[in-house]
Amino acid sequence: MTDHWAGHRVLRLCSLPLAAGATALLVLAACGSSPQTGHPAHAGAPGAGHHATADGPASPGTVGMAGMPGMTGMPAMPGMAGMPAGEGLASEQDGYRLDPATTTLAAGRAENYRFTVTGPDGRPVTAFAEVQTERLHFYAIRSDLTGYQHLHPTMAADGTWTAALAALEPGDWRLYASFTPDAGPRKGTEFVLSRTVTVPGPASSVPLPAVAGTTEVDGYTVDVQGDLTAGTADPLTVTFAKDGQPVQDLQPYLDSYAHLSAFHEGDLALAHLHPITPVAGDHGGPALTFYALLGRPGNWRVHLQFRTAGQLHTAALTLHVA
Repeated sequence: MTDHWAGHRVLRLCSLPLAAGATALLVLAACGSSPQTGHPAHAGAPGAGHHATADGPASPGTVGMAGMPGMTGMPAMPGMAGMPAGEGLASEQDGYRLDPATTTLAAGRAENYRFTVTGPDGRPVTAFAEVQTERLHFYAIRSDLTGYQHLHPTMAADGTWTAALAALEPGDWRLYASFTPDAGPRKGTEFVLSRTVTVPGPASSVPLPAVAGTTEVDGYTVDVQGDLTAGTADPLTVTFAKDGQPVQDLQPYLDSYAHLSAFHEGDLALAHLHPITPVAGDHGGPALTFYALLGRPGNWRVHLQFRTAGQLHTAALTLHVA
């Protein structure tokens, strides 16, 4: 099956400093979070030259922020060299390849999606660094931006990963694997690779919900405030309330108080990031601050995950980037 939606312009979320003396803002690459393994950035890491598309030769990449609209000539920020190129739409990059066991999954029932990550030596990778408490993050989204799943697969000794997917609706899906090798030529560099799968059956596209800054989930009201412009670092403030009262008992999830995944309408480019708000036990909220530099205009479907009283909640809303 052909992996479409690939070969689009590079989108980045970059590492940007606050004012002198302040804590640096951790903002994550569009196709993956910045490595948190303590390894230094690699001068030859993706983003410094070319990146592979899912079904074609390598295409020009973007160096630092110079390729962003309105950012021409701006020097790369600290940590940029180690960030991956692309938007999570390639199946192979720098010799690392996502190899699935199948390109078709059944509709209406839970499925185990098995895959390996093959390294530059042609062998399955088995050494992965822990990033945000997990060795691999896995995402699933249908082409109309419905059916979001965020999983943490298990790996067998031979390097075969198994992602336990909940039932999928018929249609075309893209499945993403975010990982950081802990050995080999790209040790400490995070990659996000993806493949498409078909779920056979009658499929009807669901219209993208209208742009809105507020949504509700499980009795919580989630308000997102911020004006986003492509190529500009913009703050997002997310505020949580329940029964009209501010929420102050957010619990850590993946080493932060929230996890935000965003998918671009049309090509399914992936971005994900975490708040800069420091974690201090089970007392998160009521407001969290994110910083994002998004290079593509248009609508993004955002899935914000947070935890209270041991329960994980996923709030979804559509944001627009001017």
